[in-house]
Amino acid sequence: MRVLHTADWHLGQRFISGHERTEEHRHFLDWLVETVRAQRVDVLVVAGDVFDTSSPSNQALELYYSFLLNMRGTGCRDIVVVGGNHDSPATLNAPARLLRHLRVHVVGCVPDCFEDQVLVLDDAAGKPGLVVCAVPFLRDRDVRLSVPGETAEEREARIKQGIADHYARLAEVEQVWQLKEMGLPVLATGHLYAAGAAPSDSERTIHVGNLGQVTAEHFPRIFDYVALGHIHRPQRVGSNEHIRYSGSPIPLSFSEIDHPKEVLLLEFREGKLAELQSLPVPGARRLVRFHGSLEEVTLGLTTYDNTGFLLPAWADVQIHSELTQLEVADALLKVIQALDRHQLEVLARRHFRLVKLRALGQEEDETQEPLTRSLHDFTEREVFEQRLEAEPEDSRAELLRTFDELLEQM
Repeated sequence: MRVLHTADWHLGQRFISGHERTEEHRHFLDWLVETVRAQRVDVLVVAGDVFDTSSPSNQALELYYSFLLNMRGTGCRDIVVVGGNHDSPATLNAPARLLRHLRVHVVGCVPDCFEDQVLVLDDAAGKPGLVVCAVPFLRDRDVRLSVPGETAEEREARIKQGIADHYARLAEVEQVWQLKEMGLPVLATGHLYAAGAAPSDSERTIHVGNLGQVTAEHFPRIFDYVALGHIHRPQRVGSNEHIRYSGSPIPLSFSEIDHPKEVLLLEFREGKLAELQSLPVPGARRLVRFHGSLEEVTLGLTTYDNTGFLLPAWADVQIHSELTQLEVADALLKVIQALDRHQLEVLARRHFRLVKLRALGQEEDETQEPLTRSLHDFTEREVFEQRLEAEPEDSRAELLRTFDELLEQM
């Protein structure tokens, strides 16, 4: 059987200043439909974060359902969709019974019946060909019970053990190990942060995210492949070729401009993963950065070539200069106004004032502006970390963990 692994679509994402990504996502989904058809994919697996928010826009919902409808003519027999930390379980699960008739299997959250996470998918001959343990994002209530008075270390250990127990329990489901003994491959999904993974600043911290607790050893050996989501850079977990993040199909922040974008094509033969291939995802829009002196940034902006991309590039500009903020703003505005907006659009701009060093005893020049950072340069967590500097040091770690849990709930 041939399986395609993708994740972290984030349909409905609004970029800086509310810029929509609809056309980029439409381009990707159209490409994905054609790729599934051309590669003769039997099963498509989406490992969480279908949507960017728990209340997706009508446009985002239209993209999702149109894609599922377009998949009907590709020859792909089954689609497996699990919820991520950005997804609303209710939104994903609402049409689940209807979508089942289209062979779209949705697991938005851990179901009331634990065994409902186990899917047995047929091969081309109509016989069982693949077992999928469709594990969604595990929320706090799924992996542990609250224990009054527990320490931060005890809570971390409880979360870690809860995730490990969840996968171990799936491996012990009678249907799973019996079919495995009969020679069927077993694939598991997950939406979490594994130890050693390299995140970008567009991934929200989740309760296991900062701790890096989950390792390859937490996934039982019965799993022939583990399809992960949440980290936007494609990568394997440790040295394990069969435990993979597919990454996001489009760059979701300027920190991802150098990340390769891909989906993963798997082929199972004789009950084992026989082949794994990454398929590059063509981008419709490029995110670019121009950092340096005013002259360097001006040259980069005015000579930028957007050939090969359907949509105008979005640029992040950062200028290092001894000029004042007003002088830089005036000079940059003239450059931006002269740009071809069909080629390039500047979405973010910052100025770092270079402060001259002075010798000891030399009077400070009151006209010099301090080195500043824009609020856009900070993540929510970094802002909170700065706020914690005013708190007693022994309480900061606990407050930061609580803040991470709050981010997850939001």
